Amino acid sequence: MLDMVQLRSFVTVAQLKSFTLAAERLDLGQSTVSQHLQRLERSLRRRLVHRDTHTVRLTPDGEALLPHARQLLALERQAVAQFEADTPRGVFRLGVSEDLVSGQLPGLLEDFIADYPSVDLQLSVALSKSLAEMQDRGELDLVMAKRRIGDRRGDGVLREPLVWLASDPEAVLAKPVLPLIVFPPPSLTRILLMEALERSGTPWRIVCSCHSLSGLTAAARAGMGVLVQPRSLAPAGLREIVPPHLPVLEDVEFALVTAASADRATVSAFSHRVRERFVKGFVPTSSPD
Repeated sequence: MLDMVQLRSFVTVAQLKSFTLAAERLDLGQSTVSQHLQRLERSLRRRLVHRDTHTVRLTPDGEALLPHARQLLALERQAVAQFEADTPRGVFRLGVSEDLVSGQLPGLLEDFIADYPSVDLQLSVALSKSLAEMQDRGELDLVMAKRRIGDRRGDGVLREPLVWLASDPEAVLAKPVLPLIVFPPPSLTRILLMEALERSGTPWRIVCSCHSLSGLTAAARAGMGVLVQPRSLAPAGLREIVPPHLPVLEDVEFALVTAASADRATVSAFSHRVRERFVKGFVPTSSPD
């Protein structure tokens, strides 16, 4: 018989590709997570995980087990949810900043949907200021987006430095006028980077403007210019340009903003998932709604 605790450790290791991060996520010791995997391997008489000093990856047997393990854990969560009086249910209209669509967001949404099958999740992805406008019109229950330091809207979950990025910093900095790759208005990142350039007197021109982060990233990787992103969300293949080559940028905060009409149980459940995924390693900040 498969042990659900061992399966949970196995799925978390597979997802994070790290025993250390899995132990932090599960609030367990790393040795305990390792023991769970060893016992699961012994019970199945199969090697599930290959681990060396640099990488953690699943074996073919581990890959075969993973979808079944996820399904079993989802069924367990659903069964427990049926007997909880305040189980989230109904329509949940979520707005997420374009910056967050890659990285850990897909896994977060996958887990949330599996945990709460009675929730009808409706996702909107846009620029932070656009999401705020949508919420003001009553179109979104919860928004996870950037805000300027000092903005008191929402509940801050992490603070991040903005950084300059380019595929070839030396080539970009050699240009007489700095080529910019930016979101269109009303992007907060665009506002902050242009304020910094104006203060420093740095000449600039826009070479690419796009609503999609994937489009901006493609332009940056092609060497068209510089892109600004929160440091932890910097796309692969780009290098950071540090001061004094370009001016220091303000930090930003990511915040959860809840509509007054939102279902509190659903918002609480999703907010808990966000803090589990995104706040590790960051100093939390908060301010009243």
